[in-house]
Amino acid sequence: MFHIATRADWQAAVRSGSYTTSTLGRDLAEVGFVHACRREQVKDVFGRYYREAGEPLVLLTIASEHLEAEVREEQVGDEAFPHIYGPINRGSVIDVRPLGSRGGVESMATLFAKEMASRMALALVVMVATVIGSVVTDSVSGSESAPLVGALIGLVAGAGIVGLLVRSRRD
Repeated sequence: MFHIATRADWQAAVRSGSYTTSTLGRDLAEVGFVHACRREQVKDVFGRYYREAGEPLVLLTIASEHLEAEVREEQVGDEAFPHIYGPINRGSVIDVRPLGSRGGVESMATLFAKEMASRMALALVVMVATVIGSVVTDSVSGSESAPLVGALIGLVAGAGIVGLLVRSRRD
């Protein structure tokens, strides 16, 4: 069985030894059980409840034979879902995978490639700003040091732009 969790909630559970978030923004004490699903239900659950989460998500794979809490299959509309009536003990979670923006599990290679592409794009912004600063100040001023000064101005401007882009990605 599976459960979609925020990475922060899962990290807190790793520290405490048990997971008690029922669903996004609601805990076990409030709801009475932890929502879970079967493999074929993951994408639909993601689309309905987690698409707009705004923070990194992970997919927990739970081995029911290691789970200390009771599990009940309960009808929700036209489908049955597993509900876990108690905390998920750390030892019952046998796999944790990052979820992509469309609810699919992402491999570490994919996450690495995306992060590297993002960092290379930010580096390119800084390099372009540096070249533009150098060319503009060289054409405006006849001084020998103008290209260097322009490059430094462009470098600072590019770094500022990257800082703003990174901050806006986190928020």
